[in-house]
Amino acid sequence: MAKKLNMRKRYELLTRGLGWEPTYQPKEKVFAQEAYEGIKITDWSKWEDPFRLTADAYWKYQAEKDKKLYAVMDSFAQNNAHLNLADASYVNALKLFIQGVSPLEYAAHRNFARLARQFSGEGAQIACQMQSIDELRHAQTQIHTISHYNKHFHGMHDPFHMFDRVWYLSVPKSYFDDASAAGPFEFITSVSFSFEYLLTNLLFVPFMSGAAYNGDMATVTFGFSAQSDESRHMTLGLEIIKFLLEQHEDNLPIVQGWIDKHFWRAYRLLGLVAMMQDYFLPESPMSWKEGWQIYFVENAGALFNDLARYGLRMPKYHEIATAEADHISHQVFGIFYNYIHAAAFNLGLPSEAKMNWLSEKYPDTFDKYYRPRMEMWAEMAKEGKRFFNMGLPQLCQVCQIPMGFTEIAKGEPMQVAYRVSEFRGDKFHTCSDGCKDIFDHEPEKYVNAWLPVHQIFQGNCGGATVPDVLAWYHFHPEDGGDYAGSADEARWKAMKGTAASSTAAAKTAPADAA
Repeated sequence: MAKKLNMRKRYELLTRGLGWEPTYQPKEKVFAQEAYEGIKITDWSKWEDPFRLTADAYWKYQAEKDKKLYAVMDSFAQNNAHLNLADASYVNALKLFIQGVSPLEYAAHRNFARLARQFSGEGAQIACQMQSIDELRHAQTQIHTISHYNKHFHGMHDPFHMFDRVWYLSVPKSYFDDASAAGPFEFITSVSFSFEYLLTNLLFVPFMSGAAYNGDMATVTFGFSAQSDESRHMTLGLEIIKFLLEQHEDNLPIVQGWIDKHFWRAYRLLGLVAMMQDYFLPESPMSWKEGWQIYFVENAGALFNDLARYGLRMPKYHEIATAEADHISHQVFGIFYNYIHAAAFNLGLPSEAKMNWLSEKYPDTFDKYYRPRMEMWAEMAKEGKRFFNMGLPQLCQVCQIPMGFTEIAKGEPMQVAYRVSEFRGDKFHTCSDGCKDIFDHEPEKYVNAWLPVHQIFQGNCGGATVPDVLAWYHFHPEDGGDYAGSADEARWKAMKGTAASSTAAAKTAPADAA
């Protein structure tokens, strides 16, 4: 009787026994993108996936997780468990999640399927195929979970349409477009290492804990279900870095440059998550600064101590990112407070209890720099002069965030940071040294960036007025504006029995032309 093969042997047969050498076409033509980035691969057989999953084990493992996940989701829906939320204002975090994160999962699905065709090593092909399936599953489970909230709250009706058009969603979209427009090795370094390994825990761990604190067990369950996949994705990111550096010494400066670039780009993108963590959760288990300290400063610091033997150093400007941890969530919140009339979620000034929490978590900065601003805005709103920025902001040419970050590294936290680069006779503005370095290294790429403000001024976004643009976004009038007096708040009060009607109070958001 044949001896049963163990998992390692079955994995070896899967990843070493299904490949072949092409005969009627040269290999460099079949896998044309493998060489043009300058990466040198001497032996693909050295690739080792630490999980060594086989196809049968993978499907069994995922099926068990889905069975548990959908049982929780069904129970949550059948019991109207959304009524157990701490407050309906929490749902705005889910709106930003479904609009900005779930489409990234789908983009990752498509791109990892592409990588499975572009790498000639069977081990890397299998790993990318499995991650491609994972990412599609994540998009689906997020849509299925959050669809329950779409029955009761606004702003979640058309996220994939919004993702391709909306000004603030151009921040995550441009990150993935940047990686997708690169070669296969840069893409996998960008997404699997710089994003997945270094920074994904800042999204999935603190935010999912926040979901639990606010009574959203459906979101917690899909987050934990995805996080076990993320563990494999993180090992893939670490494996690809080690593999590339072990293959040839010439790969080191290329890989280091990619890590520097995509760390900064991913960090800027996570500014949206910083705002969610600190301002969107009625009950907050952890501040953005605390999460950054644990999941980047400590974890990434230990990682790069280990990777130093390959010659890698910490990403460039990591110390600036750490210094900005005291400021970034407050600055991004300020940007959205200015432009909430053009967003598909609601936002309100923090309560006194929340401001006291922010004072406790940010003792060196919040009371000194940001509480006075919040109090001034609150006083203006009381006087009927709620502040909206009626102009269109200047955007960073690289990260595409409105220019609201400041000179933290220079000790001037109230001075807006501007950097200027010249290319072919034109000037291009960036928000930081990190974004300027990225632009200056590949100006031909970034001069072609699809900047929403520029597109609006050129008449490419539905029209010349704010209502025209919002209609082009597929926004409804009740989707944005202040949370106080919103349709969501009124419906929540009606559901909880604290209001007689679900009719929203008169909206305060302006509808005039920008």
